[in-house]
Order: sequence, then C-alpha cells, then structure tokens
Amino acid sequence: MIYTLLNGWNFMRLLRLSLGIFIAIQAIQFHDTLSGFIAVFFLFQALTNTGCCGVNACSAAPKRINKTTTEEVSFEEIK
Repeated sequence: MIYTLLNGWNFMRLLRLSLGIFIAIQAIQFHDTLSGFIAVFFLFQALTNTGCCGVNACSAAPKRINKTTTEEVSFEEIK
C-alpha cells in the first residue's frame, strides 16, 4: 500500500490529485455534498493509482508484456 502511494506518479495521477483537491475546496466553499463525493472519488483514484474500473484493471502505469520465443513445430504428412 505504501509502495503504491509513493511510486508511479505520472501525469494522469497528478491530474486526478489536483482535480480532487480543487473540487474538494469548491465543495467546502459552497457546502455541496455531491461535489464532495466527486472529490473523494478523484482523491481515492489518485492515492490508490486506479482508474475508473478499480482494482488496477485500468491502472495508469502500463503493464509490461514478456516476449517469449516460439518453438519450431514439425509436421508429418499422413497419406
């Protein structure tokens, strides 16, 4: 949890954090509950590094795909 919180900061994560803080300030100033929930949603996404799908299904950091070598297949012709 601490590793996810401290590492992997990119543009989208910083954008979610800044939007969450901005909307939270606006929600406090205007006493708006819906804006408060939206701010909590953006702040949660920024702190946990998740997207809209949740549980790292749409995480901001790209996942690396391991390339494996293929083996040659031999065929026998049957008559």
